[in-house]
Amino acid sequence: QVQLVESGGGLVQAGGSLRLSCAASGRSFMSYERGWFRQAPGKEREFVASISWGGAYTDYADSVKGRFTISRDNAKNTVSLQMNSLKPEDTAVYYCAAAITNMDKPDYWGQGTQVTVSS
Repeated sequence: QVQLVESGGGLVQAGGSLRLSCAASGRSFMSYERGWFRQAPGKEREFVASISWGGAYTDYADSVKGRFTISRDNAKNTVSLQMNSLKPEDTAVYYCAAAITNMDKPDYWGQGTQVTVSS
């Protein structure tokens, strides 16, 4: 059974940092693009960041550029999202995803982890 499991969410004050991790099991995701999305209450799910299979290419939403960093460890089948200078508007459920082609249509999703940033 293929699973993506996020961890690292929680409550943090504005200006603080959190590191999210996503562990994959059931298959190797070495050849998959990996990414993060988020969904705030009352809003649609939105793209946050992605990283190519080899880690050479990354992409970020404008709202998180310069504050968030995505990375991956193919040996451990994990992807991480380092979030710095957090803002209340970053509050959302964060989902990791894996796509064999591109992040427009992820093939696998995690169950999500809550990130709450207090002002």
